[in-house]
Amino acid sequence: MPINFKLSCSEIAKITNGKFTGKDDMIINGLNNIEFAKENEITFLSDKKYLGALHKCNASCIMVNKEFDLSEFQDKNFILVDNAHLRFAKFIVYLAENFVNLDFSIHPKAVIDESSHLDKNVNVGANTVIGKNCKIANDVYIYPNVIIYDNVTIDSGTVIHSGVVVCNDTIIGKNCNILPGAVLGSEGFGFLDNSDGSYTRIPQIGNVVLGNNVEIGANTTVDRALVGSTIIADGVKLDNLIQIAHNVRVDENTAMAAQSGISGSTKIGKRNKIAGQVGIAGHLSIADDVVLLAQSGVAKSIEKPGAYFGTPTKERMLAFKIEAVLVKLPELYRDMQHLMKKIDEIDIK
Repeated sequence: MPINFKLSCSEIAKITNGKFTGKDDMIINGLNNIEFAKENEITFLSDKKYLGALHKCNASCIMVNKEFDLSEFQDKNFILVDNAHLRFAKFIVYLAENFVNLDFSIHPKAVIDESSHLDKNVNVGANTVIGKNCKIANDVYIYPNVIIYDNVTIDSGTVIHSGVVVCNDTIIGKNCNILPGAVLGSEGFGFLDNSDGSYTRIPQIGNVVLGNNVEIGANTTVDRALVGSTIIADGVKLDNLIQIAHNVRVDENTAMAAQSGISGSTKIGKRNKIAGQVGIAGHLSIADDVVLLAQSGVAKSIEKPGAYFGTPTKERMLAFKIEAVLVKLPELYRDMQHLMKKIDEIDIK
């Protein structure tokens, strides 16, 4: 996403509800990490224990928390804000909303079936293929090398990046962001286990439905339902390398980190926060407002909000107490062996 902007330090301060302080109200045209930032770029610092890094910082402007003591950095330009990390992130959002200019056109090397309908303001990149009976709304931006099967519906404002495959009958809502390599609507892992040890594939004849404002990360896969729909509801954010199996439902505003896997027919509640490498077994139900810490394995339904950890998952503080005891297990075992020896000596006497 190319962002081209030119703003003065004082203009950025106004945008971020901050206060500019410094000697040179310079023009800023880039953003960077504090260790790599150079002239005409802005960076941020939100942890005072790293203030020493400012001595070597070459950025033309630095966004910092307003309570920091900056008296030894009189030669620097600062924007003082209440929370530098948050304000810097919101500034990036502002730039993306106001300084990204996408040109909408149909590339001559795109292949679009004549039965499909595209609204007027749609971009289709080179070597993209759009199948039969698709409906693509205004302001949809499709990058090169995307494959869209038949009977797909894509609502307005959605962006589909290169290498994405959208299979038959998939429905994608408004303002979604589908990152490179994602696959929506591929067949779920469904087989009959035959008596001779072989398998017979069960055709997966359902679809995938994405709500509005959904993000699907790079190389994440969302399988079509056996029948009915696999549903990713409004506001869901899926990181890279996630597997969502057939007939799963992920409810509103749930966020899921990389390498998590959700088995078939499981229902994930609203506003869940699922950390990396979490595995959830099939046919379970997870309540609203649940936090699953990294590498947790969920084998039973979770009925109450809260934070959970471990395999199998337990309430977080209980799991931490168990982990603390396990660390001491070799020492406890040694002490038990010593006590058993003492007991044996008493019995002999």
